[in-house]
Amino acid sequence: MSPSLRVGYVPEHFSTPLYYAQNYFSLSADLIPFPSGTGHMVTALRAGELDIAIGLTEGWIAAIAKEFSAHQATAKTPSDNDFKVVGTFVETPLCWAISTGYGRDRITNVQDLKGKRLGVSRVGSGSYVMSYVLKDREGLDQPFECVPLQTFEGLRKGVNDGTVDFFMWEYFTSKRYYSSDTLHPIKKVGEIYTPWSSWKIVARTPLMETPALNSFLDKVNAGIKYFEEHQDEAVQYVSTKLDYEEEDAKEWMKTVRFARDVRGVKKSVIKDTVEMLQKAGVIEGGVWRKGDESTMAEKFVGILREED
Repeated sequence: MSPSLRVGYVPEHFSTPLYYAQNYFSLSADLIPFPSGTGHMVTALRAGELDIAIGLTEGWIAAIAKEFSAHQATAKTPSDNDFKVVGTFVETPLCWAISTGYGRDRITNVQDLKGKRLGVSRVGSGSYVMSYVLKDREGLDQPFECVPLQTFEGLRKGVNDGTVDFFMWEYFTSKRYYSSDTLHPIKKVGEIYTPWSSWKIVARTPLMETPALNSFLDKVNAGIKYFEEHQDEAVQYVSTKLDYEEEDAKEWMKTVRFARDVRGVKKSVIKDTVEMLQKAGVIEGGVWRKGDESTMAEKFVGILREED
């Protein structure tokens, strides 16, 4: 018997279809939670500790682009621990809430954040990458000073004890802590949406075009279909097994749209994400060369989806 796939995921509400895939559709995988997010999964993939991971689009694209630049600069040989995007998990953008400590009265809106210290889970994580997108949106000259604090709880603690001034995390995950009677309470000062669909599936290069990868994607599709057809059960799961209020779970389900078929990603999504990350200063220019888009897409994508 071949060993189970090692699959990294963030243990938040978006992971619900993955739970259904394993519990109802015999997904043979060791599901490994990474509460510190996409940046930590990048490290685990590079170390050969994961085979597949589901994380944020911006984190994956930035990591692949930087590895590609490293290969060009040093003639580094591609590794079996390199990875590519093989699937689209969520079609809708992600709303990042911008939060500070509950009692930080001098920070009331995004304009108050100039020159302030930003908490991130890890360098290279979605919360780190989006700080550059925020800098670009606000027209700031310098990037924010970023302080890695690992987890969502660490970030909430950091904005309350003064280690950092603000952080960004998914809105519904943040929402229940906008109250003084929670552990390390926070307050919302703004929000920013990703300019791309929010969650992608990546796999290490040796898995490309294998039955194991195809079976995994089929099982995830089955989990998503079950999620969509049993929404009351999904609300119950999110509100009892994960860290969400029932009303928040219901509201989140109105905003999210999972892919009907997770297999593949459109070239235009990769191109637009790369160009936005270049504009924001997250990755170097020249990673995506105009006029050579098919070759460029192959560097990022293991399974290409047709454009509409």
